[in-house]
Amino acid sequence: MSRIAVVTGAGSGVGRAVALGLLGAGYGVALAGRRRAELEETAAAAHGGEALVVPTDVTDEKAVADLFRAVEDRFGRVDLLFNNAGRGSPPAPIDEVPVETWRAVVDVNLTGAFLCAREAFRMMRRQGGGRIINNGSISAHVPRPLSVAYTSTKHAITGLTRQLALDGRTLGIVCGQIDIGNADTPMTAKMKEGVLQADLGLAVEPVMDSRHVAEAVLYMDGLPLDANVLFMTVMANGMPFVGRG
Repeated sequence: MSRIAVVTGAGSGVGRAVALGLLGAGYGVALAGRRRAELEETAAAAHGGEALVVPTDVTDEKAVADLFRAVEDRFGRVDLLFNNAGRGSPPAPIDEVPVETWRAVVDVNLTGAFLCAREAFRMMRRQGGGRIINNGSISAHVPRPLSVAYTSTKHAITGLTRQLALDGRTLGIVCGQIDIGNADTPMTAKMKEGVLQADLGLAVEPVMDSRHVAEAVLYMDGLPLDANVLFMTVMANGMPFVGRG
């Protein structure tokens, strides 16, 4: 039987790249995201594998439960969850961030990741194991300026990763995190024009092909369940991260 994966945020960007990489490797992949049309575009671009389109709002507990029920009905199991759905917000100092904006980012980036991990964990416990890979981002390590909600949620994802890795240890459930820096997607298009730096100036930053993220996910999931990449950073080599920026 082919390996079965769930990819959230599969309608665009990194999620689409990873979903296409998994499908190309022969996986059965449930494509989850809010917009059906974009998920259908991902499915249409696939070469190989078997795609299941499941429009899903990851902030909705029932919708997430329905997603994993659809996966179980279609495929009978889930071997991999790529917990990728996320959003940002306009740059602003903390005293200018509305609580509604904070909650919207937390709901998608953290609560959504929790809900998806919970359903995957439940299925994986019943079937005797599986792997969860969380999209942490470089912002799980260091912030960009004026990004309090996004940075806070991505640091929290690191805690979720560690907790799942610990709690799944005796159950054959493995959890790792991939921290991505400047993958070339519509979300990072502004990098090529100039993005806010720590000194509040603007600078153009390099980007990398998002297919490298898919290759990294395939490597992580290619390991047996007695081995784990707990944290991996995949980044455009020239981006400001190490050193002094």
